[in-house]
Amino acid sequence: MRLVRFVDGRGKTGCGVLSGVLVELVDGDFCGTWQRTGQTVALAEVRLLAPVQPVNLLCLGKNFRAFPGEQDPKFPKEPLLFIKATSAVVGPEDEIVLPAMAPSEVYLEAELAVVIKNVTRNIGTPDALRCVLGYTVANDIGAKDCQASDGQWARAKSFDTFAPIGPWIETELDPRNCAVRSRVNGRLIQESTTALMLFDVPTATSYLSRCMTLWPGTVISLGSPGVLQEPRPFLKPGDTVEAEVEGIGVLRNRVSTAKI
Repeated sequence: MRLVRFVDGRGKTGCGVLSGVLVELVDGDFCGTWQRTGQTVALAEVRLLAPVQPVNLLCLGKNFRAFPGEQDPKFPKEPLLFIKATSAVVGPEDEIVLPAMAPSEVYLEAELAVVIKNVTRNIGTPDALRCVLGYTVANDIGAKDCQASDGQWARAKSFDTFAPIGPWIETELDPRNCAVRSRVNGRLIQESTTALMLFDVPTATSYLSRCMTLWPGTVISLGSPGVLQEPRPFLKPGDTVEAEVEGIGVLRNRVSTAKI
C-alpha cells in the first residue's frame, strides 16, 4: 500500500491509501490504529504532504560502498548516527530554501528512509522488520560550508526545509536491492543500490533501538551513495531536484532562496 498525508482545497489535513488516481480516506493514525472509510478523493484535488511527521529524524552517515565487496579502513565499524531537526521536514513539491546563513554550498543526497510503527527498544536484528511500517524517500540536504566550519553536522543538516520526505510510505517494499538516484534539473547526480549499504535496514534499526527508544513515527534515513562525478554540484535558486528510490517513487522539490 501507498500511505499518504494530504491537505485538501479547504485546508483540511487528512490521511489515506493511494490507489492509482484516487485516495481512500482513513480514520486514525498510521503509526497507531486506523481503518479505511470507503470514501475517496481524487489525487488531483489534494496536495501531498510529508507522509509522516517524525518524532525523531535519525540519519546514518557514510553507509554506502562504491562497489560490491569494497573494504576501506575509513568505513565506520558501527552505524554512524547524526540527528536532523524535525522542523526541517517538508513534503513533495515543497520548496528547499537556501538559507541566508549558507546560500552557496548546499547539496542533495537521495536516501531510503524507514518509518517506525510501534514503540521499539532493544530489538534483535532478525526481528527488526516487525517494527517497520514502511519506507519512503528522503532527500538529506546539507550545507558543506557549515559542516566545514562547525566540525559536525547538526546545523548544516537542520536548516528549515532541509529534510524533504515523500511522496508516500510504501508498505510492501523489499529494501535489500533498490536503486537509489538523485537528479538536478534532469542531470543524474547519484546512482547506486541499497545492496551496497554497509548497514542494511534490520541491522541499522536493531542497532538504533539499542541506543534509544524508537517511538512510533520515528524516521531512519539510511545514508546516501557518492556522486557519479566530482565536483558535487551545489544547488541554486530555480533548480529542480529529485530523489528516487526504486519501488517507492520520486520525491521532487524546487530550490528557492531566503527572503531575509
